[in-house]
This record gives sequence, structure tokens and C-alpha cells, in this order.
Amino acid sequence: MAATNFVQEMRFVGERLLLKLQRLPQADPVEIVAFSVILLFTATVLMLLLIACGCCCTHCCCPERRSRKIEVQPTTPA
Repeated sequence: MAATNFVQEMRFVGERLLLKLQRLPQADPVEIVAFSVILLFTATVLMLLLIACGCCCTHCCCPERRSRKIEVQPTTPA
């Protein structure tokens, strides 16, 4: 039941966003700037989340290879 509520809520948010985008050309300059700032903030958060997940998966799936320590034996001069 919770999944259907979530889907309905996401659809409602999408419809409001679409309506806001359709009314944007007639909006005040302040409203355009405010909408742009919110959109930029959302895009930045999503991009940082994507980068963080990418870095985490890289470290989990491909651990850093540690080179083996090889003892160096002294050589005698010829």
C-alpha cells in the first residue's frame, strides 16, 4: 500500500513541476531566479550523490592492490 502512495506522490510532484515549467516564461524575474536556484541545488545534490556512490563502489569492488614486499639482498662487489 505504501508503494502506491509513493507513486501517487511522485506523480503529483511531477505534475506540479511540469505546471511550474509551463508558467515559467510569464513569471516574475524573482520567481525565475528562485526556481533556477532550487533546480541548481537539486542537480548538485544528485550529482554529488552519484559521485559518492561511484567512488564507494570503486573502492568496494576494486580494492587497491598492495604490492608485495620483496627483500633486497646485498650483492658482493665483483
